[in-house]
Amino acid sequence: MAVRKTIFVTGGGSGIGRAIAIRFAHAGWFVGLGDVSEAGMAETEALMPGGFAYSHVFDVADRAAWDEALRIVSVAAGGRIDVVANNAGISLGGPLEEYEQDEIDRILDVNLKGVIYGAQAAYPYLKASAPGSCLVNTASAAALYGMANQSLYGACKAGVRSLTESLDAEWAPDGIRVRSLMPSFIDTPLLQNTPNRKRNAIIREAVVEAGLEFTPVEEVAEAAWRAVTGEQLHHVVGKSARKMRLLAKWAPGALRKRSRLLAEAHERTKR
Repeated sequence: MAVRKTIFVTGGGSGIGRAIAIRFAHAGWFVGLGDVSEAGMAETEALMPGGFAYSHVFDVADRAAWDEALRIVSVAAGGRIDVVANNAGISLGGPLEEYEQDEIDRILDVNLKGVIYGAQAAYPYLKASAPGSCLVNTASAAALYGMANQSLYGACKAGVRSLTESLDAEWAPDGIRVRSLMPSFIDTPLLQNTPNRKRNAIIREAVVEAGLEFTPVEEVAEAAWRAVTGEQLHHVVGKSARKMRLLAKWAPGALRKRSRLLAEAHERTKR
């Protein structure tokens, strides 16, 4: 009898995390969900087939909480974790001078330190289920080129990209794959937030004003599946992200222009 594989997805209460959880559940995997929102995870579980899921409320910025979460999910799954989707994240945007210190600390804690903590905590579980185990880190197209009003968010995601490359080399002898997802703008609950406390317009309005398209969240989930089953290191997802990758290599001046247009769009939606 084949052993049921297990994936643990942080940020599983909405958006990309929810889509990844549903995709793997449809493939017959046991899915562990981690999020600060118990209600969000309950909604995700209700959308998943098979009933093979377990939810655990925790904050990825808490290193000790990572150990507890993985231990509990491993027990619930029957003793193994094959994939950890290091996906939880928060948004912060607008000009750097508008950020308050606690906002800076929180995005660094969740979007960068939380990913590092998750990788460190996941390692023994992934090593135990190797070969074929995988750490999937959700980065962003923001890691490809720094854009206006995304300075700290982009810095975090660039760090996630670098971490992925480093760990892919470090963990290869253990049979562990390390991969990243780099989606362009996804219409998730994150975009319904304001960029920072000094602004009232939600992030989504600036994206629409700048004429940028949204990538369906299901495309990111499919990229996660390919990341786990294939050999490609970085998975750039969405038309805008693929165009950005091309421009970053061959026409960085065009991206500088786009960055300034995005800054202007943020100013037009400021209120």
